Parts: sequence; C-alpha cells; structure tokens
Amino acid sequence: MVVACGSNSARDLVSFFRIPSEYDNHKQFNKLASERRKAWINRLKRADLTESKIKNGRICSKHFISGLRLDGRRANELRRIRCKLGVFTQPDGSAYLEQGLTKSISSSIRSTSGFTYSKYNGVNDFLALNPYSMAVFSTNERKKRPRGDRKSTELSMHLQQALLAVVKTELYPWSQIDVYVEVLHADGGIYPACVNAATLALIDAGIPIKEYVCACTASLANNNIPMLDISHQEEIIGGPTLTVAALPMSEKALQGCRDIRQILDEAVRLHVRDVGSSTGWAGTG
Repeated sequence: MVVACGSNSARDLVSFFRIPSEYDNHKQFNKLASERRKAWINRLKRADLTESKIKNGRICSKHFISGLRLDGRRANELRRIRCKLGVFTQPDGSAYLEQGLTKSISSSIRSTSGFTYSKYNGVNDFLALNPYSMAVFSTNERKKRPRGDRKSTELSMHLQQALLAVVKTELYPWSQIDVYVEVLHADGGIYPACVNAATLALIDAGIPIKEYVCACTASLANNNIPMLDISHQEEIIGGPTLTVAALPMSEKALQGCRDIRQILDEAVRLHVRDVGSSTGWAGTG
C-alpha cells in the first residue's frame, strides 16, 4: 500500500495490517472507526486507491513507528474518551465510559443492612467489588464464561485495591459499598476503562474520595518508542505493556493519568450542572 515499500514479514520481522473498517463486529456503522479509517487513507497520500485495494491491501508496521499509530494517533495521544454519569436510576451511582472502542459500565450501591461487626473482618470487607464481568459479545469470539475465571478474579482484586486507596472509609462505619463493573466491548485497555468508570460511579453515588483514581496503559513500539493508551491491535503485536492506576495529582503519576483526570473532572462538573439545573439549585448561592 505504501509506495516503494518492499518489506517482507519473514526477512524484516515486521507485521502487516489491514485498513480499518467503518463497521464494528456487529456490522453496525461506527463513527470513531470511520474517522480512524479516513486517517489511515489520508496518511497514505495515494490518489489511485480503490475499494478493492483498500480491502485487500496491507500496510507494513515500519510506517507506524515514526508517524501515526494504527488508529491515527500519535505516540503520546489518548484514545477518545466519552463518559456519562447517572445512566441508571436504581443504584446510588452509575457511570458509562468509552475509551476508544472499549466500553464499560459501572454502578455502586451503599448498604448498611446485614452488615454486623462479626462480619467485618477488615477494610477489604468495606468495599465489596462484585466479580468483574465481560459481556459474551464483547470480543470477536463469544465468551463461554463472562465472569468467574482466573483473569476476571485477578482484575476484580486489582480494582478493589485501587478503589480502596481513595475512598474515605472512616466516614462510613458499619457500612458496605457494592461496586459492579461490566465490559460491553473490549478493544484493549480493559482494566483502565473499568477503573475510570468505577471512579465516576462512586462520585455519582456521592461517596467522598480523596482524589480521582485514573488508570492508563503504556507500551513500547520497536522496543524504544513509548506509546500511551494501548489498543487491542497494539497489544497483540507484542512487546511490554505497563498498566498504571494512580492519583494524578501525585508527582509520580504518568501524564496519561493526568490527562484522563481532566476529562473525568469535566464530565463530573457537567453532570453536577445538569442535575442542578433540573432541580433548581444551580443558580442559588
């Protein structure tokens, strides 16, 4: 596809990729995927491209190292993040978050019923993170076990540890907070999307936290170029992947977590303003 590119996968140890489609796994048009496709085609700068060439052509991974990545981003760019608080009315708090094509939803419920001293064995019992799950249609292959496997159990444990670090547990004696997280579509960066969605759900429930806990992934391209917010296509290429859940205001936090914090904070402020305008207290004081 790239003019004068003579790369060979066996000789040069490179990978080849198709130009992204405008449709998702369910054959539905996806605006973000369409923009990604246009970015790929524009970067090729070829006037002789036809639908047949676009469909059957491949692009060598060498051309993503110094320029744009597979989805049109630069190395230090986040995927597009969209989020909304208060998506459900039954739980105390809920949130929906899209990080690129990865979509997750979370809800939190405060409870004091049935929570006795004999049951309270430590701070870990204060925040009960129900088993993280993935929808059976969240990946290309149907999942036989959406929850309860080893990977889900490990991710649930990491989520609980991250959230316990920011929730002010001393304000809720004899209480328990149940957090539910489900992935609707998986396209890399599953754990960060779950952390970010759960943080918004806690905020929507009115549970005091010390700071936004934000998560992001990072990896290396060609073993020497750092990349931020890794997608599924970049995960399967290989190479080391680092996942960080941090308090963005701390000195050691990564830039990606600070950028995500700004997006989440803007979503929270917008949600509070909308709630205030609907209840009539937005213009008071």
